[in-house]
Amino acid sequence: MAIFKAEKLEAFLRDWILKRKENEDGQIPSIDELSKYIQKIIPHRNEKQQLEDEARTEGITRPFLAKINIAFNAKADYYCFELPDLGFTYTDTRIEDYVWNRIKKELIAEAGGWGLIKLGYNPPEDGKSGKFTLLEYNNFCPYEVSLEAYKEARSKIEDTEEWMDILLGAIDYNAEGFELKGNLEQDTWLAKHTMLTRLLPFVQSRINLFELAPQQTGKSYIFGKVSKYGWLAGGGSLSRAKLFLDMRPGAKTRGLVTFNDYVAIDEIKSIKFTNDKEMAGILKGYMEDGFVNVGGTKIEGDAGMIFLGNINVNRMMSGQDMFEELPEVFRDSALIQRIHGFIPGYFIPPLSPDMRMNGWALNTEYFTEIMHLMRSPSETMKYRGMVEELVLVESRAKNVSGREVEAVMRLCTAYMKLFFPHANNDLIKTIKFKEEFNRYCLEPAVAMQKTVLEQMQIINPEEFSNKCMATYRVR
Repeated sequence: MAIFKAEKLEAFLRDWILKRKENEDGQIPSIDELSKYIQKIIPHRNEKQQLEDEARTEGITRPFLAKINIAFNAKADYYCFELPDLGFTYTDTRIEDYVWNRIKKELIAEAGGWGLIKLGYNPPEDGKSGKFTLLEYNNFCPYEVSLEAYKEARSKIEDTEEWMDILLGAIDYNAEGFELKGNLEQDTWLAKHTMLTRLLPFVQSRINLFELAPQQTGKSYIFGKVSKYGWLAGGGSLSRAKLFLDMRPGAKTRGLVTFNDYVAIDEIKSIKFTNDKEMAGILKGYMEDGFVNVGGTKIEGDAGMIFLGNINVNRMMSGQDMFEELPEVFRDSALIQRIHGFIPGYFIPPLSPDMRMNGWALNTEYFTEIMHLMRSPSETMKYRGMVEELVLVESRAKNVSGREVEAVMRLCTAYMKLFFPHANNDLIKTIKFKEEFNRYCLEPAVAMQKTVLEQMQIINPEEFSNKCMATYRVR
């Protein structure tokens, strides 16, 4: 709907609002009323002073939707919060213990999240500054999310390409729009599959991906607007403190990798790190192990690192140096070696109006909750076990990298969660499933990791020119 595009709302916010304002037939009775509700429930940054005044003069603000992050101020012994989109910072805020004890189960797992919020105000006392307080927080997921019901629904759909089309609709894309005039059937399949490959970090912990592709193919939308569990950092400056741990006096604030499913760094051609050498080292450590030590503090996270950029169309094939135009920090074979795969974004055509969903589809907010649940250790162990039973790794060479094998298996696990969530030990033994697993999961995973090796060979031929990949096949 045009009103949501005009407001530039994330898809999960849009679906939450629609859920509350639609009638029994799924229709919106009044666009005017919807517009007023959006303006009321989602304040803009320029309304900060109005919220401050409400909190100070009335004791409580109206409920509003916002992203909240939390931190513990060890020096003063209280929790505090920030509302980054509205300009409220940790130094301005406090969460009283009686409130914290009531809402911490919803907040602490994600170090914050999107929710319905009400603020209050504590005036200055005993020489201490006044603080804005969090009075209420409610996670706004309105659904009873059941993985088992979702898997059961998938099991009823025999055609995997039909399921692929359903997933495209769930992230706001019209599958029919990919069927461009004169386009070969295989090219259409590749375009759809590649678009959905971007969702692998949504369903699998600590998947590290690169995508260097044309403009206007939806990279920023997928990683920035679809899920409330991810973070898109645009071009500009990015610090170690923002990503991992802020050590400045006051609240010791955990970084983005500790409470997001993925952190996508966009426009990497123009990204500037406050300290390139420090960032290169810390990124390599985190991407390898899932933790780093910052100032004596161990920082752990499950977020995958996603690097996005636009490059010259003539440099988009894996045999070309795709890193030529990138900052030196990324032209490091040791960092590239920690990438699990390259998303072949050049298979996705420039987005057109026909490719945008306009009709009934699987609810985006519900789907992102499902993908988030799929990342749990128990789900991952189950699917990884099936992948290891399916995939045979063969190599005569002695120099096949253990990182390579792990990358292929990790990508296959994520693909299985996405396309075959209903998989079980009986289903994976069937010939049809093995054929589809090979096409939808194994072959793309191997191709994505092969691009990693080819780029390392180009950038560091002395070390990697003689390296070769193992052979992967379905048992």
